[in-house]
Amino acid sequence: MQKVEICGVDTSGLPKLTAAESEELMKRLKAGDKKARDKFIVGNMRLVLSLVKRFRIKNLGVDDVFQAGCVGLIKAIDGFDLRVGVKFSTYAVPMIIGEIKRYLRDGNSLRVSRSIRDMAYRVLKARETIEGRDEEASIEKIANELGVAEREVVYALDAISDPISIYEPVYNKSGDTLLLMDQLCDEKNTDEIWTEHVALSEAMEKLGEREKKILFLRYYEGKTQTEISEEVGISQAQVSRLEKNALQNIRLNIS
Repeated sequence: MQKVEICGVDTSGLPKLTAAESEELMKRLKAGDKKARDKFIVGNMRLVLSLVKRFRIKNLGVDDVFQAGCVGLIKAIDGFDLRVGVKFSTYAVPMIIGEIKRYLRDGNSLRVSRSIRDMAYRVLKARETIEGRDEEASIEKIANELGVAEREVVYALDAISDPISIYEPVYNKSGDTLLLMDQLCDEKNTDEIWTEHVALSEAMEKLGEREKKILFLRYYEGKTQTEISEEVGISQAQVSRLEKNALQNIRLNIS
């Protein structure tokens, strides 16, 4: 991001439009003035550049990301309505960021199907509409707005969310860095789970050797009762009875 020239554009010399100039150029370009349109695009490239700097770009070139941002800028220009009564930058920023994110996502090795991306786009538009009514855009409201199930909304949003590393810093002050992994808990190795494992091992020790073998073959190796009966040399009905008795004894010894 230290480059001065991006896509052949000298970013250090980009012009900056005043509010009055921006409004005047917008009126002219909407009237079909191509020169005003070109001048307006160049005059807003600083906005694109400032948004590109928000992203940590590693594998993909800054040039390509800047171009994606410019595509978002042009889409914002085409879609902007002077009658809305808001600043152009307010309208353009989310569209430019969305285009950059879309480019980065499509360039990622994790591919998201077109249908899911389309659903995600509809979800984001519905959220804009709901928030435009000064309402909270909950999953339920978005789903009702689109006429789809809530799980489809959640799935679409999850699919376009950018993954982050568990080593991502979430707090840094006076040299003390707190990573995301520092806030994650291990729900599989709690004291309660450890106690249950000990109790289960003790209960298993009280079973006969044949019952232990049946449970091992059934739940560790995943064999059917018929397969176990052939291996152990007893009927399938006996295997079923021994398995039920063993499980019942384990429950009694643990409880």
